[in-house]
Amino acid sequence: MILAQDISFRYDDAHLIKVPDIQLQEGEELLILGKSGSGKTTVLNILGGLLKPQAGKVKIDGSDLYRLKGASLDKFRGANIGMVFQKPHILAPLTVEENLQLAQYFSVKSDKKIIDKVLADLGIAHKKQSKVSFLSEGEAQRVSIARALVNNPKVILADEPTASLDDENAALVIRLLKDQAHKMRSALIIVTHDHRVKEHVSNHIIMGSTT
Repeated sequence: MILAQDISFRYDDAHLIKVPDIQLQEGEELLILGKSGSGKTTVLNILGGLLKPQAGKVKIDGSDLYRLKGASLDKFRGANIGMVFQKPHILAPLTVEENLQLAQYFSVKSDKKIIDKVLADLGIAHKKQSKVSFLSEGEAQRVSIARALVNNPKVILADEPTASLDDENAALVIRLLKDQAHKMRSALIIVTHDHRVKEHVSNHIIMGSTT
């Protein structure tokens, strides 16, 4: 489902990031741990098609991500990769439903049934017509997860999804991500410095930087 081989990225002459090889099949999950500055977010951006590595390749469902260019890459990313960012990337003036419809529009997908199902699975179906600006932090985080899921992605990437949460809510968010990835048969990769997540995802690698 997702394969990353021989990936390296250099910010400057003094900072080389090497990424351990990654291979996940449908429904499998991986935790990438590391301290600040270890390259975790760089790895996430490379796997998500947002940052081209200097060396190596990323394949998703057999497609070589960085052989795609421009609009083709954008379309592939929107249809196959769901990204959950540390801070919700949702538009406050829009309703929850409108945010999810926008995500589908950019991937050339439109399926109201999936929107309704994902919102129900995440326990926020009753917030469908609410403006995002009126949601609680926890509800906004769930909408961010829903936005990553509405296109039934082959790969789900989550960046520090528990960073600002207490133990109870952190465990809840990880359970939601794992449950949805299992239902959709998606590969799940969580990038974090939060070692609490190891209680929920046993398969993990630790990032470090070399010079």
